[in-house]
Amino acid sequence: MLFRSWEQAPTRSEGAGAGSGVPRWPDVARVADHVGVEHLLVTRHALVRQVLTDPETYRPDNALDAVTPMPVAALRVLAAHRFRLPPTLANNGGASHPEIRALVADALHPKRVADQRDWLAALVRRRVAGLSATLDTGAAVDLHAGLAADLPLLVLARLVELPDAPVAAVKDFARAALELFWAPLDGGRQRALAAEVGRFHRVLRDFAADGGGLAGSLRAAGHPPDVVVGALFFLLVAGQETTSQFLTLLMHRLAGEPAVLAGLGDGSVAVADVVEEGLRLEPPIVTWRRVAAVDTTLGGTRVRAGTSVVLWLARAGRDPATVDSPDEFRPGQRGSRRHLAFGAGVHRCLGDQLARLEATTVVAEVAPLLAGVRVVRPPRYPDNLTFRMPDALVVRR
Repeated sequence: MLFRSWEQAPTRSEGAGAGSGVPRWPDVARVADHVGVEHLLVTRHALVRQVLTDPETYRPDNALDAVTPMPVAALRVLAAHRFRLPPTLANNGGASHPEIRALVADALHPKRVADQRDWLAALVRRRVAGLSATLDTGAAVDLHAGLAADLPLLVLARLVELPDAPVAAVKDFARAALELFWAPLDGGRQRALAAEVGRFHRVLRDFAADGGGLAGSLRAAGHPPDVVVGALFFLLVAGQETTSQFLTLLMHRLAGEPAVLAGLGDGSVAVADVVEEGLRLEPPIVTWRRVAAVDTTLGGTRVRAGTSVVLWLARAGRDPATVDSPDEFRPGQRGSRRHLAFGAGVHRCLGDQLARLEATTVVAEVAPLLAGVRVVRPPRYPDNLTFRMPDALVVRR
């Protein structure tokens, strides 16, 4: 269940729907993973938020730990590339976190993000026009590859002056990192992924030494090279890969929501409301982790210090205590914006405004196209604790 939790999110029986056959999850459940490690799975919105906003009791130290323990052979590969992930952002519960976070927040300042709007809209419009022209010939198009996959990376590169690496290489690295640290794997696959992640880590090290933008700001603040590399590493995963995943997930969902598409067409449905409902129902990050720092109690369940706590973000978005129609795509409904797709507390995602800008731009431009197509190849999703990682979205007129 842990590695395909998005398939178990519907909760119809929780609203007194007798005979639905869908069991209600307890607020807190003990679940073992593929190697026998027990985790505390938190399913309720209020409890997930409680954990996220209490960094003293529930620390972020395990956020980037490999779900599948690394064998010696894979560790040697990473060591050969001098790979390290010191505490920087998502895994940093220490004193350095506020300053690092402030520097990244400045790079992703809402004003700087808003300044990308016209450039982004023009780029998306050109891409959608090209996809539409191809569809007019009777051919199929892949909306993931043709629109969503690299778009967030191109925007992020403008904001933080990312290293001048080929887009395909950055995308391959990001997906390899998501698999290496969050997927159930065998030893051979771990070694291959370690080699790919390690090679790109060298690129980041070179850039951290003399690059401008965010890297230069971190250096100027006195942060050592490993911290600069760690911040760039996390941005290349969380700052763009998750958004491209969300764009694909949202387009796939909208392709099956003709009433919503009609509302977008006649102006009765707001684009921003569609994005928020998409974040609630189709978040790219379905779980996140914390580790209990002390013995405590959560939702009436005793939690021992050192326990891995898995926060089911996708399930929290469907909690009937916070939203009127948990399983229906109803933009603007009560509770729609109370999702936890960007987390909460001191580690809340710094790129939320950027992701929203990209998603609203794509929805506004692609909605007319989606209204006239059918999906001929839906996305496929690999097993993963935290990330959906859609691979394609092929449509035809």
